[in-house]
Amino acid sequence: MRRGLIAWSKAEIPESVFDARLARLRAAMAAEKLDALVVYTNNTRTAGVSWLTAFVPYWAEGLLVVPLSGDPLLTMAFSNRIVGWGKDVSHVARFEGGARPGIAAGKYLADCGAKHVGVVEFDSLRAAVVEDMAGNAGGAVLADATALFENIRTKPDSAEIALITKAGIIGQRALSLATGTETMIGEALAAVDHESRLLGAEEVYMAAAPDLDRDPRFRRMEGTVETGRSFALRATLAYKGHWVRVTRTYFRDKADEALADRAAARFAAAVAGLPSADGFKDFRSWNVEACRVTQPLDPMMGSQIDEPRALAPGSIANAQALITIDGRTIALAAPILVGREAFPSGFLVAPVFGRR
Repeated sequence: MRRGLIAWSKAEIPESVFDARLARLRAAMAAEKLDALVVYTNNTRTAGVSWLTAFVPYWAEGLLVVPLSGDPLLTMAFSNRIVGWGKDVSHVARFEGGARPGIAAGKYLADCGAKHVGVVEFDSLRAAVVEDMAGNAGGAVLADATALFENIRTKPDSAEIALITKAGIIGQRALSLATGTETMIGEALAAVDHESRLLGAEEVYMAAAPDLDRDPRFRRMEGTVETGRSFALRATLAYKGHWVRVTRTYFRDKADEALADRAAARFAAAVAGLPSADGFKDFRSWNVEACRVTQPLDPMMGSQIDEPRALAPGSIANAQALITIDGRTIALAAPILVGREAFPSGFLVAPVFGRR
């Protein structure tokens, strides 16, 4: 559940940023001879509509209609009494509420005279939404436009890089509050969750591996589980709708903390080689996630992924790894910027933490 106030900060992401993104999208639409593009959103698939409008839904579903010219429309499945709030926290000319956003989107497509309409992630849209939209779109032809949108969405601007970095810093600072001396995992989890929210995270999902020597898997858990001689916490959090995962390993014996530094150095070397995954081959396990379209953290490649997807050069991603050093397992995760041309990939926020 989203417990923080997701407000649009015009100082951090001004209107001109959204205008530039919309212009880039419309140029791609014109090249593909599309009259309009439709993007779906709900409380888990937020990253497409929020990238274009700043709007992040707490609940319900909706559709953003972007005509080749004219005002975009965002229609959400909630009552009109909430429309005022939606307008306040989004950059979109037309914002409507209603029980069936597919009908509103279809009618707007018809009003715009759209005949060729691209739909992002068309195959995964609920059938009822598609039927409502198609039945009211005045005979418009609907076709998948995921690749078009992905090509635009995976090219971050400076505002997106800054907000991902801010989210990573929140995670890094919050994870620094746990000391490694906690005997119950709940003590550490509560401290990190609380600090993340104080620092501005709207959403925080904590997971833990309470005894890395026995079981390195991360799980959501209650606070009565005892910690081992080393444990790890993972904070998955969002700031202004921008998601990261940050992980820290803690050691009861402070002399072991040098292992984390060695693991971080190996992790950095592997990350530098992305989009090639060769540097990860000796890790116990690893994965890389990225925002391709509407999912904030979409699995791209990893030790458990049979069909990896290529990372776009210059895109933002999040890497996680389990690394074994001297028989000990260290868990790490951090947001990264994928390299391009002669520039290597690197951390936006390094998985390095202050000593206590």
